[in-house]
Amino acid sequence: MKNDHKKNTKSDAFDHDVIRDLAGLLEETNLTEIEIEHEGLRVRVARHLSPAAPLPVVTALTPEQLALSPGHGSEAEPELVQHAGTITSPMVGTAYLAPKPGDPPFVKEGDRVTEGQTLMIIEAMKTMNPIPATRAGVVLKVLVPDGQPVEYGEPLLIIE
Repeated sequence: MKNDHKKNTKSDAFDHDVIRDLAGLLEETNLTEIEIEHEGLRVRVARHLSPAAPLPVVTALTPEQLALSPGHGSEAEPELVQHAGTITSPMVGTAYLAPKPGDPPFVKEGDRVTEGQTLMIIEAMKTMNPIPATRAGVVLKVLVPDGQPVEYGEPLLIIE
């Protein structure tokens, strides 16, 4: 009767196919672990996800560097970017020069503007944010094209 202590029949243990099926279920559902219990036996199947590859480090540029970097912003002279009337982006988003496609722009170079007048809009997270003039004057230079992504602090236009 020594064999009575070693009951190891197929009904007392989970079949390897069940474990394989559970592992497949993890893959299909993109879960990291699953546990089942049946007739007093418990099986937990888990998978370890490898960490994502490290992302490249991007250093933030100053508004002046951003405006002068090739392919981004305008090719404005440094003295224009550092001008006291430079309006910078208060957020990250997409700059639009007109209220909607096909409409005339809010302002163009040479236009006289009043303090608080909308100069352009920046779309951020599906919200249209008007960018007001911080002072009255004449639009000296528009530094971003319509539909361009902009960064926080990036020069948008200059009012003289």
